[in-house]
Amino acid sequence: MVAAQARELLQTIAGRYAILVALALVVIALSLGSTHFLTWRNLLNTVESGSIYGIVAIGLTVLLIGGQFDLSAGATFVLAGIVAAKLQPLTGSGLALAAGLLAGTAIGLFNGLFVRWFRASSFVTTLASGMIVVGLGTLVTGGFQLYVPDEDFAALGNAQLLGVDGFVWMFFAVAGVAGFVLSQTQLGRWIYATGDDPEAARLAGIDVAATRVGAFVFSGFAAGVAGVILASRTGTAISGAGLSDVLFPAVAAVVVGGTSIQGGRGAIWRTLCGILFLELIRNGLNLLEVDPYYQSIAQGAIILLAIAADPASRRGA
Repeated sequence: MVAAQARELLQTIAGRYAILVALALVVIALSLGSTHFLTWRNLLNTVESGSIYGIVAIGLTVLLIGGQFDLSAGATFVLAGIVAAKLQPLTGSGLALAAGLLAGTAIGLFNGLFVRWFRASSFVTTLASGMIVVGLGTLVTGGFQLYVPDEDFAALGNAQLLGVDGFVWMFFAVAGVAGFVLSQTQLGRWIYATGDDPEAARLAGIDVAATRVGAFVFSGFAAGVAGVILASRTGTAISGAGLSDVLFPAVAAVVVGGTSIQGGRGAIWRTLCGILFLELIRNGLNLLEVDPYYQSIAQGAIILLAIAADPASRRGA
């Protein structure tokens, strides 16, 4: 009896806090492997490198908890930056950046309404809408890179506060708001219930369709925020660079963090841990001068392990 209870306790801990254990092991291993790892500058660089795609990951976390998925997030990220860069000479920096953010939000709204009205798969819907968005971005840019030398345009992505880049604070702000909504509000409970069992949620009086649409809107908004930040930071925008640079690492962080791909379970803190975990591995392998090809293999293997562990972690949760 005691052994069974102990085994159940260990399974629960493994299911809920595996990402924290993995983080601790990575920190210990890399600290022993490189003298440069545990330095303020290196750790700050690690956080900075994950912050922009991390904003996209926050939006995907909320959506995935609600039982939906968004394959268009990378393309939305890119188009938001393109819209901002294209409009800047015409409207000025403030309105251009706002328009880029609005474009991302509008794509999220379109995805949500399409899934709602046609009862379509979010996977197929956002795959198709992502292709459309990529095409729109190419039409707007003509296939060329856009340049915006304006200082006001660059302020959003390059401002600093307390020695830390402003976009890092924005990342934590978006994460904080999303985490609060999910854990402390009725809307958050609706999102969890919708992802866990849509029919039971409907019978409980929850507007499942509206909740899903709202989650899609937030995902588009988050992609738009990240897109205009990168455009502002680099002063450039070009079509077609959203999959490998943004969508893949964002999805990886969400899944590795422990948010269930089946919906109904997850948390923003888990995604933050997933981002940090992947960035620490990338940073550590760079410090150890590991070939980038092996880094991709290692990250892919980690994602597969996280997916394989998902059913077991649900039983332990």
